[in-house]
Amino acid sequence: MSFPRTMVGGLSVSRMIIGTNWFLGWSHQSPAKDHLIKSKMDRKAIADVLEVFFRSGVDTIMGPLAQNPSIFDAIKDAEDRTGAKCIKVDTPIINVQDTDAGRDETKAILDKVAASGAEICMPHHTSVERLLDRSTQQIRRLGEYTNMIRERGMIPGLSAHMPEVLAYADQNDYDVETYIQIYNCMGFLMQIEVEWIHKLITNAKKPVMTIKPMAAGRVTPFVGLNFVWNTIRDQDMVTVGTMTPAEASEVIELSFAILERRSPNIGVRSSPSKYTVPR
Repeated sequence: MSFPRTMVGGLSVSRMIIGTNWFLGWSHQSPAKDHLIKSKMDRKAIADVLEVFFRSGVDTIMGPLAQNPSIFDAIKDAEDRTGAKCIKVDTPIINVQDTDAGRDETKAILDKVAASGAEICMPHHTSVERLLDRSTQQIRRLGEYTNMIRERGMIPGLSAHMPEVLAYADQNDYDVETYIQIYNCMGFLMQIEVEWIHKLITNAKKPVMTIKPMAAGRVTPFVGLNFVWNTIRDQDMVTVGTMTPAEASEVIELSFAILERRSPNIGVRSSPSKYTVPR
């Protein structure tokens, strides 16, 4: 079965996007968990996970890819195994200083991103949010960076943790085709209430790439994915990170089941004291 797709700036992408935090070591839990990820996720381990996604039509990956070039070997291995073509969404950290040196550095970074084959370029939230001006409700000099991205043949988008980024992009009709927005049932790392973010996504002019659906492991896949898939629009996306092929298979089957409104074909959790309850 091929996973449902949507369009971003004229490009077809899978509605499930492969996240990279659980490949690169950003657990949002503890330094020990970060270390565990980095110690386990080598080229083969990442390729094994990607293979499962690619075989189900989940062919889009997101993260600061060009700034972590070791991941490209794993992508290539999984592409060779499956015959899939991976769609790359890069979220580079750029220099947004209003100086010639800052612009030159950013151009060099974006050259590297384009050379790596990224189709969509969404400057990292840590860069974008430095340009945010709440007093004027603008993102200062954003056009400079979206022009740089267009000039290199990529589709521009915006990564964001602050919900104002999405709101101001729409309000000012900036040249962006999609946005990243944190969205989960716990409100984890969300700066305003879940209900407000839901309204923001529902009213967004462009497709939204939601991230952290399971609150970085704080809710189960069944709970986290049911919430997000059932409260976004058909054009929006869900970004999911996993560490093993089995986890990838599970979130894919769960997502298919949610979208098809059926029970998922997965096992139950191995917690105790359920032996008296029939399945």
